[in-house]
Amino acid sequence: MATTKLKRSSSLQSMKSQKAANFFHFLSDELIFIILDFLTPNPIDRKSFSLVCKSFYSLESKHRRTLTPLRSEHLPTILTRYPSVTRVDLTLCPRITDASLITISNACKSNLQSIDLSRSKYFSGAGLQSLAVNCKNMVEIDLSNATELRDSAAAALAEAKNLERLWLGRCKMITDMGVGCIAVGCRKLELISLKWCLGVGDLGIELLALKCKDLQSLDLSYLPITEKCLPSIFKLPHLEDLVLEGCFGIDDDSLAALKHGCKSLKKLDISSCQNISHNGLASLTSGGVLEQLVLSHGSPVTLALADSLKKLPMLQSIKLDGCSITYAGLQAIGNWCVSLRELSLSKCPGVTDEGLSSLLTKHKDLRKLDITCCRKITYASIDHITVSCTALTSLRMESCTLVPKEAFVLIGQRCLFLEEIDITDNEVDDEGLKSISRCSELSSLKLGICLNITDEGVAQVGMCCSKLVELDLYRCTGISDSGISAIARGCPGLEMINIAYCKDITDSSLISLSKCSSLNTVESRGCPLITSLGLAAIAVGCKQLVKLDIKKCINIDDAGMIPLAHFSQNLRQINLSYTSVTDVGLLSLASISCLQSLTILHLKGLTASGLAAALLACGGLTKVKLQATFKSLLPQALFEHLEARGCLFLWRDKFFRVCVALPVGNLKH
Repeated sequence: MATTKLKRSSSLQSMKSQKAANFFHFLSDELIFIILDFLTPNPIDRKSFSLVCKSFYSLESKHRRTLTPLRSEHLPTILTRYPSVTRVDLTLCPRITDASLITISNACKSNLQSIDLSRSKYFSGAGLQSLAVNCKNMVEIDLSNATELRDSAAAALAEAKNLERLWLGRCKMITDMGVGCIAVGCRKLELISLKWCLGVGDLGIELLALKCKDLQSLDLSYLPITEKCLPSIFKLPHLEDLVLEGCFGIDDDSLAALKHGCKSLKKLDISSCQNISHNGLASLTSGGVLEQLVLSHGSPVTLALADSLKKLPMLQSIKLDGCSITYAGLQAIGNWCVSLRELSLSKCPGVTDEGLSSLLTKHKDLRKLDITCCRKITYASIDHITVSCTALTSLRMESCTLVPKEAFVLIGQRCLFLEEIDITDNEVDDEGLKSISRCSELSSLKLGICLNITDEGVAQVGMCCSKLVELDLYRCTGISDSGISAIARGCPGLEMINIAYCKDITDSSLISLSKCSSLNTVESRGCPLITSLGLAAIAVGCKQLVKLDIKKCINIDDAGMIPLAHFSQNLRQINLSYTSVTDVGLLSLASISCLQSLTILHLKGLTASGLAAALLACGGLTKVKLQATFKSLLPQALFEHLEARGCLFLWRDKFFRVCVALPVGNLKH
């Protein structure tokens, strides 16, 4: 007996010690890092892991490679905690000074490889020089929209000798001098974007082409360049992607240099280049490797233009959006472009059943087709599309108003591999929607302004399309709670839903959608039956919520803001216009540290003092849209203070439109 008791006691002690043991201690750091790699992008999950114990806290700190801080003043603390960071994303910090960049460069040193400053202001060449000098392994920097940067900043950046990718879009103060400094200093550049750098001309681009021989991607959109710099560009031995969109100084003669160089070019964008015709395109021999060609908003697509493409047997994608198109032109494209996988004809006048059919019958391997606003096509085109292109994965056909409801049934019967469908503003009905629901790989479905669909069709989508991520039901007035409930049950991975102006939607829909934990965008403006109860359910269940539009949801008040403030810590953008939110509700949102964009037009319960308190408390705001009447009610010093923090104010002068609130007792549930 004594021996048995002793054994039992020993066994119990052994079990207790096993329970007390942390089995993670038996795993190497590398194995735990692999586990952390599988965590969702939601920062709350990583925070939960780090709070388990000191060991987990330390491991998560060592594992973190990317930082996306919310406030520049937090940089010293978080950079100390995360010593292994290689990428810093500052897009949530509107105000980044030279001091901030010096702090980053001193903390990260050679670890830093990438930094994104595309939405930040207030830094200069001094901060960039600190990055360039201290962060020797930096290979990527995005300075897009830094409109105040000058050539001195570009010269400072030239110290980053290992830089490979650089974005300078809309840096309008930089000239050929600054680009020349970058060309001389950053010889390893593989990608550079100079879109809208209006001070850069032929000289700067020639210097880039002469000094940076490793360039693979070059974006010169809307630059005042001419044919003078193109020969140098076309001699680049590794150039694969060239964007000349809106370069009005480029013409047919300019492209002649293509005949003698640029054999590596795979993608060429000459959209909105009005001076390029079929004569210039005839130069596109390119050694036969060109795969993507963008000619949108350019010359008419005639037989002569299409014939100029016959030396491009590898061409897989053609975008002709906004071009006038002839039957002969489409037919010739069908004859010559034998490898076509993607075709975009959005808003192309001249696209007819005959022309489209003549092209598509020869391209059974087409994967993506965009015929948005091709208002002359009918049932015949959809018949030909679905017979010939059964492997389609993307079909965009918004506002094809002559296509009858019967044609949409063909899509689901024949194109079962579709992942994306946009049939906004069409005649599709429930029968068509039921057929489309057979596309089980569907991830994006846009049905805005489809007035013939009801809950019956939407419910079928919910039952059959479990991979749905994005659903747009904008102004689909036949949709109510039962349809949304079916979507919520059948599509657990839903991330975006638009139910704006679906007037019969109630709290019941939002309660159903709250089960979709990945939901990050909810657009429900103009739904008068929704109340704070439904919004609270979304706040509690959808903690990854980033964008919320509840404009004209007149029965949402302060009671809906409290749970939102508590649970929706990832919220960045909210529209509260024409709701019943007051000073109290608005001020509660100050606890959402990610909040950047706030639209608050015509809040009857909002006072000047309440607004001022809320604006001061919401420290991360970058954009606020307000009624113009508040401009004179608040002190100018307040606006100056907030603008210095990086906040932009947009003023609106719209008259108040009365919305009649429905008694809560009469609401549907």
